[in-house]
Formats: sequence, C-alpha cells, structure tokens
Amino acid sequence: MMSLNGLCKRIIPCLDVANGRTVKGVKFQNLRDIGDPVELGFEYQKQGADELMFLDITASKEDRSTVFDLVRDVAHKLSIPFTVGGGISSIKDVRKLLELGADKVSINTSAVNRPELIEEIATACGSQCCVVAIDARKRTNTFNGSVWEVLTKGGSVATGMDAMQWAEECVRRGAGEIMLTSWDADGTQEGFDLEMVKAFSKLPIPVIASGGAKDPQSFVDVFSTGRADAALAASIFHDGIFTINQVKTQLNQEGIPVRLC
Repeated sequence: MMSLNGLCKRIIPCLDVANGRTVKGVKFQNLRDIGDPVELGFEYQKQGADELMFLDITASKEDRSTVFDLVRDVAHKLSIPFTVGGGISSIKDVRKLLELGADKVSINTSAVNRPELIEEIATACGSQCCVVAIDARKRTNTFNGSVWEVLTKGGSVATGMDAMQWAEECVRRGAGEIMLTSWDADGTQEGFDLEMVKAFSKLPIPVIASGGAKDPQSFVDVFSTGRADAALAASIFHDGIFTINQVKTQLNQEGIPVRLC
C-alpha cells in the first residue's frame, strides 16, 4: 500500500559513534559499547533498513571533524542511503563526506552557531543533501509560548532557542529534512514523543522522528498519530529486542506504507 503522497515511511537505524565504536546511552548520557559500526551498518541493511544514520556524537563536543576513514569503511558496505553527522562545520567537510560515500549530511551544533551553513550546503549540494538535526527538550515552564528548547553539543548545552522557530528558519534557509530528537525520550524505550513529532510534522519538509522507540507499535503510533515521514531508532535494534523486518511487518499489517524486502 502506498501513502497519499506516494511515499513509503522509512525506518532508519542510527549508529551513534564515539572513538570508532557504536555506542548508546540514555538522554545522551552513560554511553555503552554496542559494536563495530561497519558490521552493524551492513547487518541493518540486510534486515531491510531504508537508510542508515551515522552520528559521530563526540565530534562537536571535542571540536573536531567526523572520523572520515570510518565513514568510508561503512559507506563501502552499503547500497542504501547513508547520512553522516557530527563535527561538520564547512562545505569542505560536506564535500569530503560525499566523496567518501555519504548521500546526505546532518548538521546540528554548527548550524545553530552559523545558520548560513544550511544555505551554503543547499546551494552547493542541493537541499536533499542537507539534514538539520534538532535535539529538543520540553521546557518545564513555557516562555512566550515556547514549548521546546534547542540543545547542542550532544545535548549538553541548552541554547534558550525555541525549537519550532528554529525549525522554521532551517526550512527557509534550505534544509531538506529535519531530524527531530526528543531529549526527554532518548534511549528510554518508552515510545516516541508524539506531541512533539505531531507539532513538527506540520513543517513543509520531511521530519524524521527520533528518541524513545519501544516496539513495533510505537512506530505505528509515530506514523499514524505523530505523522512523521521517517522514524529513527537505535536501542531496540542494537539490543536485538526487535528487528527492522518485525517493525515493518507490523506497519504493513496496520496499513502503513513501507518498503518490504
């Protein structure tokens, strides 16, 4: 079954990488080793992943570029779209990653620090190449109607920026997709933040929901209630709780359009 806009919903496993290894934490803290990113990426492709996300999660904190050699090694194993993020701060970085096999780049802290980078990537490489990652936390007290606050540097820095306003600016500057991560839900395996995803799904570009994937039903919920275009997950796949095929099977049974192997 195809959706009204002719597009299947995408399932995207995420490789959070630190020191050359895939890691996973809860709310960006207490990272534990998961395994080799090259092997994991290839395994997820075999399971039916639609895309793969590779995030060098310590690059921004450490003010360094993404680990280029590792990106190349992962890309050489893949035939599905491959997005790379972490420490990207210039068009030079972007071009290097595309040369190594990435299909898209994801920018977060660098975009907040210098929003013009979004326009530069969109102009030089096309909007389809530019994914802006927004890590957002729900405010305990709303301020001027602001509900979610933007976090940077792997969730360690609160910016005070309104996440929705920032997302709208990203769209104006040429972003092709928004990867929306709920800091509150990240790694908890308690379900996606449907309130937040539904609010951002009104944007005129695709939204990738991230943070909190629990089980196949949580993917059904984020697509039907949250109206996301894609859903990203790590823990439930890394720990072997569910496979990508199991998730897609339930989505298909619920009438949600997905690409089946």
